[in-house]
Amino acid sequence: MDDYPLIENHGLIGDLQTAALVTTDGAVDWFCSPRFDSPSVFGALLDKDKGGHCTVRPAHPTCSTKQLYLPDTAILVTRFMTEAGAGEVVDFMPVTGTTATDRHRLVRLVRCVRGTMTFDVEIAPRFDYGLMKHQLHITPHGAVFAAEDGTELIVHPIREPEDQRLADVMTDQDADLRVSLTLAAGEERGLILETGAEGPPREIRRAEHEQLFHETAVFWRTWLARSTYTGRWREVVERSAITLKLMTFAPSGAVVAAPTAALPEQLGGERNWDYRFTWIRDASFSVYALLGLGFTEEARAFIIWLGDRVKEGAGGDLTTGPLNIMYKVDGSSDLDERILDHWEGYAGSAPVRIGNGAANQLQLDIYGEALDSIYFAHRHGFTVGHGGWTSLRTDLDWLADHWDQAEEGIWETRGGRQDFTYGRVMSWVAFDRALRLAESKGWPSAADRWKAERDAVYEQVMARGWSEDRQAFVQHYGSEVLDSSLLRMATVGFLTPGDPMWSTTLDAMEDELVSDSLVYRYDPDASPDGLRGSEGTFSLCTFMYVDALARAGRTDRARLVFEKMMGYANHLGLYSEEIDPTGRQLGNFPQAFTHLALIDSALTLDQALDSRRSGIVRHG
Repeated sequence: MDDYPLIENHGLIGDLQTAALVTTDGAVDWFCSPRFDSPSVFGALLDKDKGGHCTVRPAHPTCSTKQLYLPDTAILVTRFMTEAGAGEVVDFMPVTGTTATDRHRLVRLVRCVRGTMTFDVEIAPRFDYGLMKHQLHITPHGAVFAAEDGTELIVHPIREPEDQRLADVMTDQDADLRVSLTLAAGEERGLILETGAEGPPREIRRAEHEQLFHETAVFWRTWLARSTYTGRWREVVERSAITLKLMTFAPSGAVVAAPTAALPEQLGGERNWDYRFTWIRDASFSVYALLGLGFTEEARAFIIWLGDRVKEGAGGDLTTGPLNIMYKVDGSSDLDERILDHWEGYAGSAPVRIGNGAANQLQLDIYGEALDSIYFAHRHGFTVGHGGWTSLRTDLDWLADHWDQAEEGIWETRGGRQDFTYGRVMSWVAFDRALRLAESKGWPSAADRWKAERDAVYEQVMARGWSEDRQAFVQHYGSEVLDSSLLRMATVGFLTPGDPMWSTTLDAMEDELVSDSLVYRYDPDASPDGLRGSEGTFSLCTFMYVDALARAGRTDRARLVFEKMMGYANHLGLYSEEIDPTGRQLGNFPQAFTHLALIDSALTLDQALDSRRSGIVRHG
């Protein structure tokens, strides 16, 4: 671990088509281009020696560091303090727009703010996950890293033509670039790393940099000003909103689950997945969070993206279901999983997987999540056209024929299919929301059959998903294992929050799945999932627990769990997928699902606290 930064010791910057991670000691150790799911240019996060990086840090052997975002923006400042001086690196990516492009710029401004400071700069790209060699060409105005396939990374220095040349430039046998830069208080230099460049390296004058900086800051502050959230946790919620925006592929409106791949759920373990794709489930939840905060354009973009997937699936092979569980950000579905054997993995956590072999799994819950988000958007003024409704009817007809079968489930287990209770509950949601849509619009539908299937799902869940011994709903039929995905049963209206069966289910989960305030997905020892090792608590599930507690009227407990969970965020308010027993973050980072659940739980908890203050008792 000494050779790898903690997962939480990173900040995220991006341009709405791709993103980069910056460590608290000034290294860009993850950057893919031209898209989130493209091969990496910098990948030291997954192999410190072979992955590649761009590092800017003081030459002084000891220094303290601080990292922060400029308020209401995605502009990241990493500060270094030594006895001799203080300096900082300001990192951001100018926003690219809604047209897909190969051109992406990573801006790194270096300045000294007190005393003097010598910075060591190292630029060491490793194209195509380190599989492709490159050459380095230095010019009077910058540098070019040229990969074997013609891909280039251009380095533009930020300086005035008449500026004194303060940098000592060196190269090495690996065709990497090293620079030693000594600055006095008030002096600044910098560089712009550009892929898909429109020309050769050139000196970037300060006025041009300042314009890029200003435009980027204005974009983020203008965007965030559209938020309608005025609750108790404004700073936390708005940082989550910015983080979700950073993980949105603007040309399509799709939200990736995380900008990273293969970060481990257990150090040294095999649970290392690629999350740089769009899950139907995760992205559907984004509709609630986005509309809850007033970001209607983003919600509309995703609904259009989802509608396109529904239309495509309706005309395809329906033997495995009309919808895939995940897609690339452009809507394509070729997510073949392979292993990068030449990389050691984060802190030795192998294998390093790219692509995702779970893409072709059968997960019945996605139909409920998709229909629920579409219905929620419909209630907020979004319309479903004739073509969209026709495709949805095809999905519902397929689900009516196939809901009563074993599946892999929400957690993408690789230990065989089961009759998962959550999948059945969300099948009920799919039929229920479709019926409501049809009735509200007077649309043609197979209403009688959908009602019959909805009621059959309900009766089956109540008969086979309930354990008299546990006095709780269980993970799958025939088991006694609990599963925190079922925390959503009351949220989606399958049960009322005041139902005694729901109350005892919450109590059982508290006893078995909750560790202090943190929540596990399930017990893998009691319910083998086909993988070795263990995992930490799931941050998503903790926020779902807050939501469930608040809806059940357990407001004080909900607020305590929420406030404790705030303490597990990193220094910038970001969350990965999991938290281990030491409080360290694990899994891909940052995770969209976690930040979506944070927003949802904050909205629900605000409402519950406001209702209690006004003397209104709410259940649901």
